[in-house]
Amino acid sequence: MISDTTQVIDSLAATQSGGEDTSWILHHILDSKYILGVIPSPEIYLFGIDLTITNHVVFMWIAAAILFIVFRKVANSYKKSLTPKGVSNFMEVLILFVRDEIVKPTIGHGYEKFLPYLLTVFFFILTCNFLGLIPGGATATSNISVTASLAVISFIVTQAGGIMKNGFFGYFKGLIPSGVPGWLLPIMGIVEFLGLLTKPFALAVRLFANLTAGHIVIYALLGLIFILKTYYVAPVSIAFALFIYMLEILVSLIQAYIFTMLSSLFIGMAVHQDH
Repeated sequence: MISDTTQVIDSLAATQSGGEDTSWILHHILDSKYILGVIPSPEIYLFGIDLTITNHVVFMWIAAAILFIVFRKVANSYKKSLTPKGVSNFMEVLILFVRDEIVKPTIGHGYEKFLPYLLTVFFFILTCNFLGLIPGGATATSNISVTASLAVISFIVTQAGGIMKNGFFGYFKGLIPSGVPGWLLPIMGIVEFLGLLTKPFALAVRLFANLTAGHIVIYALLGLIFILKTYYVAPVSIAFALFIYMLEILVSLIQAYIFTMLSSLFIGMAVHQDH
């Protein structure tokens, strides 16, 4: 985000004469039909649906390509030697962390079935988060459509895992606590059903909001220089912006961890309803 400072300055310089207009912040936060903010993407429509390849879509493809190349390299290194080195060693540390500190404790017995999905989610979100911190990058996980899609997939995996373990009727029956009076069953059924829907909603909004908030704060701090129309605040604004940028690195790691942990926790609750 800091790398886009030049574009921010240009936008502010163009609007500073018109008052304290902060709409430029959203211009740099939201998705765009200009790849890397420069190359216009050809518009594609199918049956009236806009399928134009946007900047965030491109960066999701880049994230997927990076993960494919890295893990292909890691897999090939293990074919040569069982002792990991360099990148392979680093990736093994992260994989073991996700397995032993997130998935295994929250799901328990049978966690192996869900480990590949949760590892994929963790590394994909982490890569997308970091891509938004490099020069010219865009954070796909600051797009509510992306986070909602990831949350829906986690929701489907959760329900599928619960149904496969407990059976269709057994799973939904197990959502309602035992010993509930008969007259409360309709109300509890509605409450539990809404609870199922709020979990993916929380996953989507949490990731989206945290990744977006940091970017907005950085742009707002830089914008103070032009809103106040004085360069005396520049050292303070830039210093705080750099501090938030460093904090964003930590947030990128934490949000990938939280999304994976909560997804794993929801799966564990669905699979082991008797615990």
